[in-house]
Amino acid sequence: MNACCRLVALLFVSVLAGCASSGGTHAAPMLNPDLMAVDAYHIGVDDQLQISVWQNPDLSVTVPVRPDGKITVPLIGDVQAGGQTPEAVAATIQGKLKSYVRDPQVAVILTELRSHEYLSRVRVTGAVRTPVSLPYRQGMTILDAVLAAGGTTEFAAPDKTELYRHSGNGTTQSYAVQLGKILQKGELATNYPVQPGDVVTVPQRAF
Repeated sequence: MNACCRLVALLFVSVLAGCASSGGTHAAPMLNPDLMAVDAYHIGVDDQLQISVWQNPDLSVTVPVRPDGKITVPLIGDVQAGGQTPEAVAATIQGKLKSYVRDPQVAVILTELRSHEYLSRVRVTGAVRTPVSLPYRQGMTILDAVLAAGGTTEFAAPDKTELYRHSGNGTTQSYAVQLGKILQKGELATNYPVQPGDVVTVPQRAF
């Protein structure tokens, strides 16, 4: 096939793809796999943090985040934690400790998520046996959330399930979830990891 024929063939395939995507009823978009990672957790007031300094147990403490957003760390005093990620707080502490400790290795672990308990929930509504509001757990997927809700009812239209997620600009985006294929066939392409604040809605089928 010469170059001209190949170009015509590519254009024909593109037209067919465009026709296929524009036909039929409107469906929620599929979630981009690149966007499925959970946003980094930002520490809030009343969260409990465990500060571990390798080979320096006297500097390792468990502290709450005060109302001013700060924590107190041995040797270096107050450190801003509120609004920061654990990794950022660890880097700040590590940098301040260099004046006292040679090559400090610091880890910050969230032991209690008190500030975001309500915002960090995942909700399952619609044609499920027990609509629930679940505390978010890292690694939780849509299947985990639906099973925690007791699964779908006999009136459900599982392949019309949608995942609703708040976007960064204050809007809510919906994503198509083929829950029937997940439950009945083990096809996990749309078994997305959930994020704090997500809502999974299973509609009833039309009669």
